[in-house]
Amino acid sequence: MATALINGREISFTDTQDGEVAIVLSHGLFMDQSMFDAQVQALRGSYRVITWDQRGHGQAAFINEPFSLWDSADDLSALLAYLHINQAVLLGMSQGGYVSLRAALRYPEKVQALILIATQAGVEDETQRLAYTHLLNAWFENSLTDEIAQSVSGLILGPDKALAAPWVEKWRTIENSTLGFNFHALAERDDLVPALSELHVPALVIWGTEDGAIGIDQAKQLSAGLAGSQFLAVPGAAHSVSITHSAVVNSSIKAFLSDALR
Repeated sequence: MATALINGREISFTDTQDGEVAIVLSHGLFMDQSMFDAQVQALRGSYRVITWDQRGHGQAAFINEPFSLWDSADDLSALLAYLHINQAVLLGMSQGGYVSLRAALRYPEKVQALILIATQAGVEDETQRLAYTHLLNAWFENSLTDEIAQSVSGLILGPDKALAAPWVEKWRTIENSTLGFNFHALAERDDLVPALSELHVPALVIWGTEDGAIGIDQAKQLSAGLAGSQFLAVPGAAHSVSITHSAVVNSSIKAFLSDALR
């Protein structure tokens, strides 16, 4: 793992450095770049695979000021510049998809293709946002109790407690101020649905049929808004489909890239 000074803050990243086509993988809320270990192993050798920790996450977890997902998109673009990469495939899971979409809209010349996993282009449903706010407030007031941890991990990772355990331990170390800034950036994001027609790159949208955070209508709306995009529904998969169903996700990514980049 390496670090780079990006937009005034240190960002941790990994770079396989091999392959002519670069793919940048952006993680979800409360996760970090290690969530893509299976994708790195599957894609390295054929592609140059880059993972990174977004503001307020992973090795860059401490943050002391508000930021937006557009700021994170600027970080992604700056990381590409730091690595002397002119164009890349952007792959994002959940929040990482929100960031990837914003990077594609602001820096279209830098994007070869989009792979969007368990994500959407719209704003948070008000009922869902209030539920998340209630959960976050309970986390603030009581620290990360086992009950709250189970709710958060169930939403992100599904019912597998063994899979969730190492992530829960990471979440226990997050400071309340960082939690708040991260949540605000995600919950107060702007609506990109009207702007999707501005994107003219190959796109793959992947969604798990048991995703409790992103509904089928939101996933389909994203896919429909991206001209010519491919859509894959993974049966039985929860929100972190790239972790829980990595084999089918990796196979789909490889097939998509083989076709989209030829």
